[in-house]
Amino acid sequence: MKGAENVTFGGSGLDRRDGLRGDNARLAELLSDPSTLHMPVWRGKPLVQGELRDQLCMVPGSADVLAHSAEQPVFIGFDCAKAVFAHDVSTWEPVGQDTGSLGAFLDPSEQSFPGMEEDQRFSELRAVMTRLTPRDAELAATAKAILGWHRTHQFCARCGARSEIAKAGWQRTCATCASHHFPRTDPVVIMLVTHGNSVLVGRSPGWPDGMYSLLAGFVEPGETIEAAVRREVLEESGVRIGEVRYLSSQPWPFPASLMLGCHGFAESQEITVDPEEIEDALWVSRERMLAILAGEDTMIKAARKGAIARFLIERWLSDTLE
Repeated sequence: MKGAENVTFGGSGLDRRDGLRGDNARLAELLSDPSTLHMPVWRGKPLVQGELRDQLCMVPGSADVLAHSAEQPVFIGFDCAKAVFAHDVSTWEPVGQDTGSLGAFLDPSEQSFPGMEEDQRFSELRAVMTRLTPRDAELAATAKAILGWHRTHQFCARCGARSEIAKAGWQRTCATCASHHFPRTDPVVIMLVTHGNSVLVGRSPGWPDGMYSLLAGFVEPGETIEAAVRREVLEESGVRIGEVRYLSSQPWPFPASLMLGCHGFAESQEITVDPEEIEDALWVSRERMLAILAGEDTMIKAARKGAIARFLIERWLSDTLE
């Protein structure tokens, strides 16, 4: 699909420099280099700045906030010839500040570290992702995903002993049984299912009132992308899919998915919703979807900007899928 890599979090061409991940001497030099960029992340929220929170905020290696790192930083790569390291500063407790609602669809709260500028805040990535440049978005998504993996995989899956960060943060090693563990990415198919002039959308329980999006689901072990598309759509809506075409992908660090955007051509239209899977599903005409995206529909709200679902729907409407 033309423009497939223009999706949020993709297409910036970040130089990840994976060959340096095992060079401890060079990494130590980079960490002490005053030109190196340091990216603090607090409980999954990147530090951003600007009145619109539209820029990633990098800090010097001597910044007080970095003292709250529980483990060594992760080497992300190079941006404009400068090394970038991400630091998980989640041990910091923002006393007297709103810390958001656990399990909320989107956390609107922001946290300000003492001594920083007024416009420098830790903000929910979902809330700012469409305002960031492609490079800043890729840096933030990469940092959120890899640091999130470290927070939830601190113990060896083979023997249960505590593991340690290795390879500049791109591996964990167990000193007890010598096992190596690597960051996980969960493949998820997300389907632009069409039948004639209509697209199939659905909603999950807990979503904001009126919000509908494309159907999606995890790829199972031993399953192809095409088979996953057909299975998930049938399970959730009862609609049978024939031809499947791959369109685009999107890293989705909430917490660690790779969204595989596909076009599924429906061979049936009757909907039978599985309430264990989704809350509702319906066919929406091209004309109505245009009104939904324009905010003119009183019943349905569009998929969130920045999500691959919105990306695919917009390209379907503009006939730019091929």
